[in-house]
Formats: sequence, structure tokens, C-alpha cells
Amino acid sequence: MQSLAGKVAVITGAGSGIGRALAELLAEEGCHLALADINASNLESISSALHQHGRQVSSHILDVADRAAVFAFADDVLAHHGSAHLIINNAGVAVSQTIANLSYEDFEWIMGINFWGVVHGTKAFLPHLLDNNAGHIVNVSSIFGIVSMPSQGAYNASKFAVRGFTEALRQELHNSKVRVSCVHPGGIKTGIARSARFYQGINGQCDANRAAAEFDKLARTTPEQAARIIVEGLKNKRPRILIGNDARLLDWIQRLLPGAYPRLLAMLLRKR
Repeated sequence: MQSLAGKVAVITGAGSGIGRALAELLAEEGCHLALADINASNLESISSALHQHGRQVSSHILDVADRAAVFAFADDVLAHHGSAHLIINNAGVAVSQTIANLSYEDFEWIMGINFWGVVHGTKAFLPHLLDNNAGHIVNVSSIFGIVSMPSQGAYNASKFAVRGFTEALRQELHNSKVRVSCVHPGGIKTGIARSARFYQGINGQCDANRAAAEFDKLARTTPEQAARIIVEGLKNKRPRILIGNDARLLDWIQRLLPGAYPRLLAMLLRKR
């Protein structure tokens, strides 16, 4: 099991949810931190809280969809910390809408953050990791990068893309000492449903508050629990990290019934 003490961890989407919980836990593990988020208030909150650990903490307001900004961020991190060892591409958003009614604007928005944000973060730091022949890239997909759901076509597309990109990268780097992990959370008690662009839900409802309340009922895993699972996976160099009993169950169903799982999920949703 590898030690994380003294490593520099880079986390996008660090101001809330899983990103914030990871920042707190990695600080306890002895990591120095480069934290990025588009929300300046959330970023200041977590950065201030973590200085008490005596670690080096830098904070960076960042739109991960902006390629130039991400590469400038990587330069700033390396200038400030001298190195980067653990890159966690975590920033993400959601859109709930049927594909027939999905606007190109919303599709481009979610792909820009969920997929291109991962690509930019990987490409910006990968040369440094390869030069050192060491480090770990962690890309956060979703259980919706393994199974698809109605009204989640855009989100599915972004998270399936993250999964494919990450698995190809892992194969390309298998002869190096740069590790690659793909994370697939199930329902996590974060604010993603409340910050989503919500138009059409799984059962046809269009009330965003109701949808968020339904999500809260299904989300059984806390960000802190998710962070512990991810960090344990990193220490044990796991290439694939599933979070939550729901993620493990859906992964198992998809493997067992790859052609029939949509009908099974539809039946389960109708019973809710």
C-alpha cells in the first residue's frame, strides 16, 4: 500500500461534494494540496479550513472547460509546489433532459466540463508525470458511465466518454509507473442535483425541487464515505473504483444482463 504523505494532490471541483471531502482527507493523509473550483466562495472556505493542517495549500479559481486556463493552472501548480503527484479530475455538472429536447448549448456545456475538463486536466499534467515516471491520474466518471438512464443521455455521454478515455490511457501507460484510476460513484449526497440544468426527469416530472428530493432519497453515500473509498483505492493502486452498494449492484446487473438491464431498471423505477 503506497503512502500519500508529502505528495502534492491536485483536485478540481474541490469546493464542495466529493472534491471537498477528498481535500480534507488527503490533508489528513499528509498531502500538500492544489485546489481548483469555479466557485470562489466555496474555494476560499475549503482553502482556509485546510491551512490549519500545516500543509501547503494553493487555491485556484478555474473553469475546467477552458483549455488555456487549465494549462495555465498546471503551470501555476508546478511553480508553487514544485511538483504534482496525484491529479484528481473531479469537477462535474448534470443535465436532465430527453435527447429529443436536449439543446446543443446544454450538451456542449456538460461535455465541456465533464469530459473536456478531464481531458484538459490529464493533458496538462501528464507530461510532468511522464518526465518523473511517477504519479497517479484519477478521473471521476459515474455509475452512469456504466449504465444508461432515460433523461440522462447527455450525462451518460459525458461519463461514458470519461470511462473510455481513462481506460485507454491506462493501457497506454501500463509500462510506466504512472497509475490511472477511473472512479464510478453511485448516488452521493452532494449538491449536484440542485445545481443541475433540470428539464425532464426519469419519470417525466419537470419539478426540479421534487427531482432533487427524489435524488436525496436514493443517494445513500456521503461525500466523506466516497472520499475514503477513493483514497483507499489510490493507496492500493486500483484501476477501477466503484462507490456505493447501488454502483456495485448496477455494475453487476449490467455485466450479467447487458442487453436486458434497461427493462429491469425501468421496472424498478415504475415501482418507486
